Amino acid sequence: MTLLTKPLNLGNLRGTVYDFEKKGDTLPMHWHDNENVHITIVGRGLFKAYGPDGTWEKILKSGDVVDWQPYQQHEFIALEDNSRIVNIVKGGGEPSNEYGTPPQ
Repeated sequence: MTLLTKPLNLGNLRGTVYDFEKKGDTLPMHWHDNENVHITIVGRGLFKAYGPDGTWEKILKSGDVVDWQPYQQHEFIALEDNSRIVNIVKGGGEPSNEYGTPPQ
């Protein structure tokens, strides 16, 4: 799996860019707290985003936006090579490549 990340810092806009080099690359199941909850924009490619135990599933294409809620568990899998998502933090927190452990 090759998942490349780079910080996004455009003035007050903070986030992270994730590049999925190959189909099947995955951003593992995780959640974000109130400080770093974000929106996700699909920059290119195609993804399946889903919750734990199949509670929900969405197919996301270039241009789609998902507005996550704090502690909402989610995982991404690339359905095409060379796919990209951009996460933009909604609150005043800093982006993080550390993922919270899903609540029990």
